[in-house]
Amino acid sequence: MGQCVTKCKNPSSTLGSKNGERETGSKSHSKRSAVHKDEQASACGKSSGDVLVNGTKKADAALESGPSVFSGDTKKDSVSSAEESSLQRIGELFRRYKDEREDAILEEGMERFCNDLCVDPTEFKVLVLAWKFQAATMCKFTRKEFFEGCKAINADSIDGICARFPSLLHEAKQEDKFKDLYRFTFQFGLDSEEGQRSLHREIAIALWKLVFTQNKPPILDQWLHFLVENPSGIKGISRDTWNMFLNFTQVIGPDLSNYSEDEAWPSLFDTFVEWEMERRKKEEETKCITSSDTEGLCAEEQT
Repeated sequence: MGQCVTKCKNPSSTLGSKNGERETGSKSHSKRSAVHKDEQASACGKSSGDVLVNGTKKADAALESGPSVFSGDTKKDSVSSAEESSLQRIGELFRRYKDEREDAILEEGMERFCNDLCVDPTEFKVLVLAWKFQAATMCKFTRKEFFEGCKAINADSIDGICARFPSLLHEAKQEDKFKDLYRFTFQFGLDSEEGQRSLHREIAIALWKLVFTQNKPPILDQWLHFLVENPSGIKGISRDTWNMFLNFTQVIGPDLSNYSEDEAWPSLFDTFVEWEMERRKKEEETKCITSSDTEGLCAEEQT
């Protein structure tokens, strides 16, 4: 913003009568008038005429101070012009992929968009991009989501978006950011048009694999194996179960020894721990039997 320039208006009486200053025979009166005008000039920073206290004309002072006074407005105009140009480029990019009937990028346009970005639609980068765009539905970017998303990552071209991927992936590794991404992923997987409140088991499994691409917890494979092996007993994954699983991976060790059913875990976790411990027990017994048979076979060969 430009600087605010204030002006001080003096009464005409201080400058003399309408017909100009009257000459008087008294020098003391002239001195008092001069002192009076100097005092007013000092108080306001300038006299009421075109001449400032230091003798510089207002017009000259304005030219001298012009760059400092108007530099803020010039900079603002330059920023506005750059933002407008960027918005135009974002608009052109959006129109390149948007659907013919709907004001949004749908599945077909999303595939072309991903191809131009040289990424697979099922890749983690696309999930991170959807997170930054705050997309409400998979395989869809509304106009508002696309514009706000591009502005959020400061990119207005395919090359610009590609250049932002490394920093976006690094951001997704930060604990607080990943937690936000993780919670977003559940909502992203829901079919909002159908009013879904829980994820289908198959969708949840796919999204768990995807969201943990960069920081896979040790227990993830066992958890997903449990979900695959128990399809009849698991119809869907609730938001609470989804959110609590992140806490589960951070608190419970890989051996599950510190898990307690007395704590406020979802009931599905109780079932998982029981199932997994039983599976490990059987696996250990099988190893022992195999080991015993091998030792017996080795003993027979030695005799």
